[in-house]
Amino acid sequence: MKNHHSSQDKSTQVLEADNRSVSTTKHPNLITAKVEILAKLYLEGKPAEIPDRTISELCDWLWSEFQATPLNLEFSWFDRYNNVAEMFADIQQSHLWVSAENYNTTLDLNPIYSFIFQALHDNDHYQTQSDFSIEGEIASYNATAKRAPSLDIQKIIYSESVLRPAAQLFLGHPPMFKIVFV
Repeated sequence: MKNHHSSQDKSTQVLEADNRSVSTTKHPNLITAKVEILAKLYLEGKPAEIPDRTISELCDWLWSEFQATPLNLEFSWFDRYNNVAEMFADIQQSHLWVSAENYNTTLDLNPIYSFIFQALHDNDHYQTQSDFSIEGEIASYNATAKRAPSLDIQKIIYSESVLRPAAQLFLGHPPMFKIVFV
């Protein structure tokens, strides 16, 4: 996706996650340790207090990103992608299913913004050719964070795109939903 709306101030720093390439077959313990560290940051972290102005900024940004997305997005209560190959095949046809179970947040947003967030996140998986591993989630986060208009929104995205998936990988089931600033 091209960045048609660069509202990010040049003085704003991009909070970029560490995405050093590590082979999971050669170094599975390193991947496990990374997942555990990130998961504990989420699981042990206190829920962030997010000001209304930040929520408003997030919604405005998500809406502008949505308007620039060239995909036909469709909601589904039940359908979800089993792997990135299925998702990438749909995106190549300008189509993307967004599953209700994948876009729950605790931001008290209108559900459409959570839906848009998940669609943008999935499209960034495609743009970065990344899978659903922790490395893939970090790659998708980094692509999204570069377009985010503020550091607080980058932190929200980091919690949703990296920390929560790490907690799910660590636990083997979805964790309690919250936003954690680290």
